[in-house]
Amino acid sequence: MLNAPLAPLPASGVLYLHGFNSGYGSPKAVLMRAACAALALPCETPQLPHRPAAALQLAEALLEGLGPNPLLVGSSMGGFLVTCLAERHDLSAALVNPAVRPVRLVSEWVGEAFVNEHTGERFVIETAHREELAALTPRRVSPERYLLLLGTADETLDPADAFALYRGARTLLHPGGDHVFSTLEAYLPAILAHGGHRLEPRCVTVAFPG
Repeated sequence: MLNAPLAPLPASGVLYLHGFNSGYGSPKAVLMRAACAALALPCETPQLPHRPAAALQLAEALLEGLGPNPLLVGSSMGGFLVTCLAERHDLSAALVNPAVRPVRLVSEWVGEAFVNEHTGERFVIETAHREELAALTPRRVSPERYLLLLGTADETLDPADAFALYRGARTLLHPGGDHVFSTLEAYLPAILAHGGHRLEPRCVTVAFPG
């Protein structure tokens, strides 16, 4: 049984948060900006710091510029951060393959070095990353505020974990969909509809380097 969705005024803007070690130039961020441009809707897709607390602080600071009722959209670790913001500010959100147990996930990476291909930044995962995620994790979620998009063949996160945590949320399953959710373009109308806007199917065309 699905919860009835929230029925707010149409979203006054969109905030999209990318996943771990991704960035402003990622395909999903580019698609979100294009979709919002087609609707003349303010949109922010910030390059997030790798430290969770700093990333959430930056994202929260951008909300004020998106009007009184922004729609939040997040992918993977960005989905976790979006959940933190949605619960804190009582906002609607769309989540794409969200990370629901980030503390456990990051615990496996402590001591590992990463390079962000979008910024060239090099960093090492520390215990502080894990501690910040633990402190940020909401005690509960309100399923009625969420649209959940899950790829059934996600090779990074178990979609069953997200389905369980957000049980009752409006949910779209993409059979065979991977963690990257490369079919996001087809789901843009559903995401924007969750924010009260009508986006015509296939009206957003973005050419990515091949």
